[in-house]
Amino acid sequence: MEDLIHRLCADLDDAFPDLVRTYQSDLYSGLRRLSGPTDAEDLTQETFIRAYKALGKYPTSRIRDLRLRGWIWTIALNLGRNHARDRSRRPTPVELYDRHGSPDPEPVDQEMWDHRLSALSDRQRRAVVLRHVVGLNYEELAVALHTPAGTVKSDVSRGLAKLRTVMEEEA
Repeated sequence: MEDLIHRLCADLDDAFPDLVRTYQSDLYSGLRRLSGPTDAEDLTQETFIRAYKALGKYPTSRIRDLRLRGWIWTIALNLGRNHARDRSRRPTPVELYDRHGSPDPEPVDQEMWDHRLSALSDRQRRAVVLRHVVGLNYEELAVALHTPAGTVKSDVSRGLAKLRTVMEEEA
């Protein structure tokens, strides 16, 4: 990671595609769990656009001090939160059907996990997804969520306990 940070400092345009390759899968996967499949791709792209613009304005010293993974997730979570707030102010769209009149189904497992995760509070869902789907460590979670590490650990623990309860009720 240090190499990527040094390369970003030296030549942002040359190194930025590597930053995208490094984080795009984690961002998309996590945002898909947090915001749904229709919004995850747009939010992932917008995250990288915002990151590029910000890095272009930062002095080299600030880029060197960044914890990239937590920083990029901070941008993604803020975009997701703003998007959810804006969406709540708009009417709900109707379900789209394919040319044969059938809705485009989500995989059963995805629907099941979306349902399970919806049982968690927003804080718990963000913490669990970022920890166990995306793979952020607790320090990175604390940075991304602007929350003390102890609180993040508690949110993950309580979220997992709630998921266990939901899964036991399903059985």
